[in-house]
Parts: sequence; structure tokens; C-alpha cells
Amino acid sequence: MESRAPLYPPIEPHDSGWLDVGGSDEIYWEVCGNPAGKPVVFLHGGPGAGAAPVHRRLFDPEAYRIVLFDQRNCGRSRPHAAEPEVDLSENVTGNLVADVERLREHMGVDRWMVFGGSWGSTLALAYAEAHPGRVTEIVLRGVYLVLAADEPWCFAEGGVSRLFPDAWEPFRDHIPEDEQGDLMAAYARRLADPDPAVHVPAALAWTRWEDTTGTLLPRPGGDEDPRAAVAVARLENRYFGNGCFLEPGQLLRDAHRLAGIPGVIVNGRYDLLTPPDAAWTLHRAWPGSELHLIPDAGHAFDEPGTLRLLVGATDRFRP
Repeated sequence: MESRAPLYPPIEPHDSGWLDVGGSDEIYWEVCGNPAGKPVVFLHGGPGAGAAPVHRRLFDPEAYRIVLFDQRNCGRSRPHAAEPEVDLSENVTGNLVADVERLREHMGVDRWMVFGGSWGSTLALAYAEAHPGRVTEIVLRGVYLVLAADEPWCFAEGGVSRLFPDAWEPFRDHIPEDEQGDLMAAYARRLADPDPAVHVPAALAWTRWEDTTGTLLPRPGGDEDPRAAVAVARLENRYFGNGCFLEPGQLLRDAHRLAGIPGVIVNGRYDLLTPPDAAWTLHRAWPGSELHLIPDAGHAFDEPGTLRLLVGATDRFRP
């Protein structure tokens, strides 16, 4: 596969707006690149992280019509999960899959390439398995299949905590000792508390733990955005505590529906949030998929080896 280390130059949207997806929810969308180019939709991680300007740069703007959107209740979509009174009961995977399909129709697209990383890989698989006839190719990074071992690995003693005891301790000890037997439920209670003095520190403890484990090599901490942290923590806690609203084993069970769709799977060898066994298992269940395990990468999309393969994949799928 041709590799291309640099991202494409920064680019601004030429169209954007909000799409009513039912109830009080509206999702923000934007389109960049060539209006007559090959359609591609970018599915961000989290859930709750939102799309960022850097994600536009994964695609050749002369070749692609690049569609990005913020999933329900995060980023620029509205209402926002950082507002404690916002009802998240309709924020479930089935509705997010329907949102992607509604957005495709809104864009007047017949078929498009789907790109998803981390939670975005989960949503990409759920969407492609539900609508295989609407997908031309799939590029995945940091595969998350919602397996039974995933949440204890990340959010209970004995998993990633063994590798990052210094970061695990403040995450665990944010919760009183008598509640530490079920950290997911304990964090859920605090994130649902309407008092910012309760839910903001809980959200920051959650996102700091996750950020620490996201890259192979440590990165300097950036400015913390409490509003974004609350949305990420509330939505991740909601999804991870409910099996991501999927049937057990659903994504692997239905992987046969991807047969005939070209796919590239990229996973860091040392990805501690979505370990590479999931990518390996998916590759074996998906006829015709191509797997790349990056020997010097963790979970983040912009670690050098991962980035080269991702941009190489989108370059190869250009028309």
C-alpha cells in the first residue's frame, strides 16, 4: 500500500448545517473538498468526542467529497450532553446508525466510503452491516467490537490499570472506597448529578484516565475543556455501561454481510484501549479485509505509523 505520512493541508467546509434526527435532537454536519468528488463519511470516536478540523485532512480534497458530522448530543450538535438536564435516552446505537443513513439521503449520496476510528469503528461496522449496499469501502482504526472483556479491561482493577498504576489511582480514588466495586455505576451517578461541582470533576477524572492510555508515548497535556469532557464522559459511560446498545457478539455475528466490501483495518500493536485482538478477530471474520498492525503505535489516529497507513488507505481508494 502506498503510504503518505503528512496530513493533507488544512481545509474549510464549503457547506454546513444541522439535520433534524427526531425529537429535540439535531446533528451538525459539514462538507469539505470536491463537491463532485467521491463521497466519504467520517465517523468520530468517543462516543461523544465530536469531529475536529484535523479529521478533514485525512482525505485528498481534490478527490473526495468529505462529509463530517457530530453524533447526537456532542460537538456542535444540539442539545449538548454537557447540559445535565438533556435527556440522552434516544442516544443509542440503532438511532446513530439511522442518523448516518438519514445524512446520506440528505446529502443526495447513493453510496459512500465509510471511515471510522475507535468508537467510530463500532458505528461504522454497525452501519455497514445494516446497509451494505450503501458502502463502497471501509477504513477502520482502533477496532472496538464491544466484547465482554472490553470494559473490565479498561475500567476495573487488573486490566490496563496494571500498566498505569499512577494514572489509575486518581481515577479509582475519585470514587469513595465503598463504591469502588462498580466504578462504571459510581461514575454514572456522579455524571448524572446536576451540580457542576460533582459532574465536572468526575468527567475530568474520566477523560484524564482515558487520555493517559491513548498513546504509546506520553504526550504533554493540552487545555482541558470541561464542556467537552462532560459530554465524552456522560456518553461513554452510558454506552459502555449498556453494551453499546448492541446484542452480544452482534458485530462479529454479522461480519459476513461485509463480504465484497473492500476494507482496511489499522490497529496499533500497543493499543491499550482497543487491543489488537479485536482487529485480528474482525479480519478473520470479514472476507477480503486487509489488516495492518502498527508495531510502534498505541490508540491515537495521529501516531506516525498509524497515520501513514490511514492516509495511504484513503489515497488508494481515491477514484
